[in-house]
Amino acid sequence: MKKSARLDAAPKGKLTIIKDTLPPPALLVRREDTVRVTSEFTKSSIDFLKEEAKKAKVPYQRMLRSLIDLYVEQQMHD
Repeated sequence: MKKSARLDAAPKGKLTIIKDTLPPPALLVRREDTVRVTSEFTKSSIDFLKEEAKKAKVPYQRMLRSLIDLYVEQQMHD
């Protein structure tokens, strides 16, 4: 690809720099104590999580834990 072709595709006009909203790499993986619980969920919910987890190549339990953690975090900040 020619250099001029790349420049033609570049954004033009006034640009706005936005703040980086990602945490630093060390904070991307949380290390918190966990507690084992026994709970019951609907089959359809677990089937859905298993399918999505399979696509993401992660255990469905991790996806479920993340879902609950995100919900709790949102509720604590509202």
